[in-house]
Amino acid sequence: MSTAKPMPGYAGLPRLIALMTGDDKHHAAAESTVDVLWVLFDRVLRVTPETVRDPDRDRFLLSKGHGPMAYYAVLAAKGFLDEDELADWSSVRSRLGHHPDRARVPAVEISSGSLGHGLPIALGTALGLRAQGRAARVVTLVGDAELDEGSNHEAIVVAARLGLANLTTVIVDNQSSTHGWPGGIARRFEVEGWAVCTVSGRDHEALYDAFTAEHPGRPLAVVAAVEPKGGH
Repeated sequence: MSTAKPMPGYAGLPRLIALMTGDDKHHAAAESTVDVLWVLFDRVLRVTPETVRDPDRDRFLLSKGHGPMAYYAVLAAKGFLDEDELADWSSVRSRLGHHPDRARVPAVEISSGSLGHGLPIALGTALGLRAQGRAARVVTLVGDAELDEGSNHEAIVVAARLGLANLTTVIVDNQSSTHGWPGGIARRFEVEGWAVCTVSGRDHEALYDAFTAEHPGRPLAVVAAVEPKGGH
């Protein structure tokens, strides 16, 4: 008789997140991403604990890395981490830091937290995979305030000009950006030639449909709107 613990589902994520405590939790930043992360790892990304080193795996890059608790909770729910690690997060003994570390945490593709780097790195990753002839998909999650960083605007232009259909950018929009864009976030990507979907960041079916929408020859931007609760 097996004694293995059943894997938590979506309903178990609040309990997993609650295991991580402390003043540096950035709870609002994490809470805004939990539904997007769940849909991606549960239904979209082709990566498992057994394939984290497979060169043909899909890549997920968390650019919004300063609030990784929802990310850690989803990774634990999907078997990449042992949930017993969560309560000790951010201690000197733990590999789970305030920013995720690609050298220590399974499935973490980039060490992140400094805003504005995820999309440019995802661009390079997608371009490299295409050059290798691999069908792997690259998905990066950014916050709306990150788009204030100039490096993102350069990446938006280049990705569309190169027709990187294997690149998806998810923008979690909790209205925390300082400057904003004429016509809104979706327009910023549309004018450069991206395929764009705008959906509720809490609606799992709408998110799934957006992530799996056909966009031949173009990168895909999914704007996931959530109620503003602070945190970028």
